[in-house]
Amino acid sequence: MGDMRNSDFYAKNQRNEGNHAGGYGCSLMELRSLMELRGTEAVVKIQEDYGGIEGLCQRLKSSQTEGLTGDLVDLDKRREVFGQNLIPPKKPKTFLQLVWEALQDVTLIILEIAAMISLGLSFYQPPGERSESCGAANAGAEDEGESEAGWIEGAAILLSVVCVVLVTAFNDWSKEKQFRGLQSRIEQEQKFQVVRGAQVIQLPVADIVVGDIAQIKYGDLLPADGILIQGNDLKIDESSLTGESDHVRKSADKDPMLLSGTHVMEGSGRMVVTAVGVNSQTGIIFTLLGAGGEEEEKKEKKGKMQDGNMENNQTKVKKQDGAAAMEMQPLKSAEGGETDEKEKKKANVSKKEKSVLQGKLTKLAVQIGKAGLVMSAITVIILVLYFAIDNFVLQKRQWLPECTPIYIQYFVKFFIIGVTVLVVAVPEGLPLAVTISLAYSVKKMMKDNNLVRHLDACETMGNATAICSDKTGTLTTNRMTAVQCYVGDVHYKEIPEPSSIPPKTLEILVSAISINSAYTTKILPPDKEGGLPKQVGNKTECGLLGLVLDLKRDYQSIRNQIPEEKLYKVYTFNSVRKSMSTVIKLPDGSFRMYSKGASEIVLKKCTRVLNEVGEPRVFRPRDRDEMVKKVIEPMACDGLRTICVAFREFPADPEPNWDDENNIVSDLTAICVVGIEDPVRPEVPEAIRKCQRAGITVRMVTGDNINTARAIAIKCGIIHPGEDFLCIDGKEFNRRIRNEKGEIEQERIDKVWPKLRVLARSSPTDKHTLVKGIIDSTLVDQRQVVAVTGDGTNDGPALKKADVGFAMGIAGTDVAKEASDIILTDDNFTSIVKAVMWGRNVYDSISKFLQFQLTVNVVAVIVAFTGACITQDSPLKAVQMLWVNLIMDTFASLALATEPPTESLLMRKPYGRNKPLISSTMAKNILGHGIYQLIIIFTLLFVGEQIFDIDSGRNAPLHSPPSEHYTIIFNTFVMMQLFNEINARKIHGERNVFDGIFRNPIFCSIVLGTFAIQIVIVQFGGKPFSCSPLDLEKWMWCVFLGLGELVWGQVISTVPNSKLRFLKGAGQLTQKDDMPEEELNEDQEEIDHAERELRRGQILWFRGLSRIQTQIEVVNTFKSGTSFQGALRRQSSTTSQNQDVTNVSSPSHMSLSNTLSSPTSCESLHCPSQKS
Repeated sequence: MGDMRNSDFYAKNQRNEGNHAGGYGCSLMELRSLMELRGTEAVVKIQEDYGGIEGLCQRLKSSQTEGLTGDLVDLDKRREVFGQNLIPPKKPKTFLQLVWEALQDVTLIILEIAAMISLGLSFYQPPGERSESCGAANAGAEDEGESEAGWIEGAAILLSVVCVVLVTAFNDWSKEKQFRGLQSRIEQEQKFQVVRGAQVIQLPVADIVVGDIAQIKYGDLLPADGILIQGNDLKIDESSLTGESDHVRKSADKDPMLLSGTHVMEGSGRMVVTAVGVNSQTGIIFTLLGAGGEEEEKKEKKGKMQDGNMENNQTKVKKQDGAAAMEMQPLKSAEGGETDEKEKKKANVSKKEKSVLQGKLTKLAVQIGKAGLVMSAITVIILVLYFAIDNFVLQKRQWLPECTPIYIQYFVKFFIIGVTVLVVAVPEGLPLAVTISLAYSVKKMMKDNNLVRHLDACETMGNATAICSDKTGTLTTNRMTAVQCYVGDVHYKEIPEPSSIPPKTLEILVSAISINSAYTTKILPPDKEGGLPKQVGNKTECGLLGLVLDLKRDYQSIRNQIPEEKLYKVYTFNSVRKSMSTVIKLPDGSFRMYSKGASEIVLKKCTRVLNEVGEPRVFRPRDRDEMVKKVIEPMACDGLRTICVAFREFPADPEPNWDDENNIVSDLTAICVVGIEDPVRPEVPEAIRKCQRAGITVRMVTGDNINTARAIAIKCGIIHPGEDFLCIDGKEFNRRIRNEKGEIEQERIDKVWPKLRVLARSSPTDKHTLVKGIIDSTLVDQRQVVAVTGDGTNDGPALKKADVGFAMGIAGTDVAKEASDIILTDDNFTSIVKAVMWGRNVYDSISKFLQFQLTVNVVAVIVAFTGACITQDSPLKAVQMLWVNLIMDTFASLALATEPPTESLLMRKPYGRNKPLISSTMAKNILGHGIYQLIIIFTLLFVGEQIFDIDSGRNAPLHSPPSEHYTIIFNTFVMMQLFNEINARKIHGERNVFDGIFRNPIFCSIVLGTFAIQIVIVQFGGKPFSCSPLDLEKWMWCVFLGLGELVWGQVISTVPNSKLRFLKGAGQLTQKDDMPEEELNEDQEEIDHAERELRRGQILWFRGLSRIQTQIEVVNTFKSGTSFQGALRRQSSTTSQNQDVTNVSSPSHMSLSNTLSSPTSCESLHCPSQKS
């Protein structure tokens, strides 16, 4: 045995001895090297080294027909020797790493530095007695030894920074955990058929071991490497490994090597598994990519640049990450090759998963941040100038060296005030709110049978304007039952008694159905007593097998006589043939072929038909036309799918040329036509009605006959009799959209799609063309957002092209699932409607949060700014601001982003891609509440001491103890935010803001929790929070002023929007022009990530001054309402803050962050153009 081993592995692999001793006749390394061979050399090698495939199976202690025994000890041993079938994921980021990332935030760094300086200075005691000459600088510093407590403010700032960082890190961490959960859920979903102990069982992919006999069929994604034992007409798409888009024919005698991560495009077969996990071809590539390694971070950055430039999007073999690049080169015919280049460029840009919403929000956050930056700069400058002029010019003081530290402390205090303004102005809660809202929705959507694979699909779904749905299984139950048949010249309206069918015909019919169907298709007894029998495999075939059972025959006994190995030749079903044929060799050496398929296609090939006594009679074209009229159309108009079963005899000698398919499958004898019913799901008509009410057009795209399709569409309510709509088939569709040269023209598609409701007998290409046509259409002012459902392998291109692709969890093939964004775990159309509801809810949640956040920002910034300019000191201290920032940003985003959706969301039209984030109602609310809060706070600030009869807190010297006056201001401010948070729950101007508040426990607990903490801060916060305890009466006043928000909210909602014309402009904050962004991105190389991080911080500061213009414009906008566009255009740079939801990189995330699956064009994702 030793000499058979490849000598070069001998040295490397001392373990071989052990492995052979392990009892298997070949080692891990031998198998690995075997799997690297292809084609004939592999066949030769197997023959020479192992004595053919039987020998290999014996060495692996497996049987070709019965598989492994399934003995647990044996399975564990195999896992030990040959490895497990999983690729170890990359380690998740630790909590500390996430903390470190959160610390990178520019504003936080500035704060930390300021706090440090403040701390350092407070410990510095100037030498000698303080001279009087330092003047005002000293006054009050001596009170109660307060100078010792100067460090408290610095420490408090540092502490609150720590809080913010921990909260951010925790959010990221829980988000990452959810992604991992989701990923493992997706991985568990993928099962595979394996033979163990002569039984075919479904196994999770991770449980497959070397030596297993796996059954492969059309649409599978191969989970491991293997060698084909027996195959029928097997064609594999190996593009994910080799980049060749042509399908590769596999056969046991010519090219038996099957590789993991490749897709079965046609046919079926059985293979013996020879390599799993990290030893399979995909696994090896993965190991090279360092999925387990530490270099991943560097890879990520380089990869970002390379990925787009790869010769072919195919070199990305990220199978395990749910992004196996299922690259069926989509339909070159139509768009020609040049689109590919663009697609790649676009894929390059949309790497960092940014949805429409996140694009808009980042842009908004950046603009607000810039405005805040300008504000804070002005604040600092004014304070410093005021101080300098007051001290050195008006009071003519000298700058004495011993006073320097005291002056510096003042300057640091001013600087801290400036930074505080900035902190409050920057809405870092925005990206957070999106993430929380999306993550929350995704988690909840699981319960509604939506498994979301790409986060932003959830929110895009809320904007959907069109859904192209499959018929079978989505709109219908996918339980096929034969209900009518035409046999022996009689049309039976229900299944006849076996006695009424000629015996010859009956025999041949039962054989034809039993043998000419996938042997994996079966009808099993029901799970529950009295339930319906379970249908396994292809549902149409199940319907036909059901017919055999109705005719009191048993299909299994016929299959046992002719097992799968004895089938002479199989032409498997595919979307081009639309039929399936199987050839068997009869005992006398002659051949018989059984065919079945779509009736109009098979009948065209029939020249004879079996008559009432079971003898063939001539079947002429005019007989066929009559049959179509009398039998097939009536069946189709009842919504039945018609299948024709036929056969043909061949002589033993000369043997026909089986590869000449056109001549073989012709000259058939028709046996019967069966009408199979697939009833509409009872809940679908209601769901479609909801869609239409919500402004979403539902179109049905099906491979069925046009009459069947129309009948089902009427049952579903997609079309209503008497409406003006189009129902056409694929032929007619192509005739209408192509010009004389046969090229597709967009303007021709534009004539068809608006009225099109049913597209029948469509090929996958037609589906892709339709989706592309609707998306690219410029007929309507809003670009259409299209969702598509698909289950077959051939639906891949359409699923990828669509804005949201839904794959079927039960009936869907792995290929379809890979190309999709959302998997419907129950294959039900109603789940799509739920997805729409959740998507709209995400948008609304973000709007609620925005409305709340902006009110607080506007008020806090103005108060800090004017307060500082007039009284030399911000009424809201740095630490208080940070607390307000924390409640506003983090808690409020949690509270408002987790509102559950309501049915009322489906009562309005979709928003569309370029609707501004801030509607006029929201702008009205923001301004209204802002005015209320400012009036109250300024009243308290300037006349508060008279009202409450307390000492004034204004113009307090450095380090003076906290005043009751400023505590009241702070407390009232927070109370107003709390009650305004309740107002923010409604954004469409509803009156009742408490509606459904108890359905959201998170909201209630956060509001109450914030209130409790506020009490603690005010009563016991003392010096760090600059708070002095208040008595009950003052508390009551604070709460009362807060409650005023609710009353004021009612007042605001009474003001009609039409009176506030000027708000229209303010609402346009993030109006995006839907200009094709590729042009912008064509010439820009991606900047390296690290570089971008560095530049971000610098840019923020450098641009500060040039932004004063913007600031003035913002102010003017609020005054006059001139459009914000001018300001926007000047700075379309998206120097997004670091708070952009940082890319959570984890392997589970490769599928998300690298979105390999996205040729989705840039404009469909609205990725902000990366100009810096």
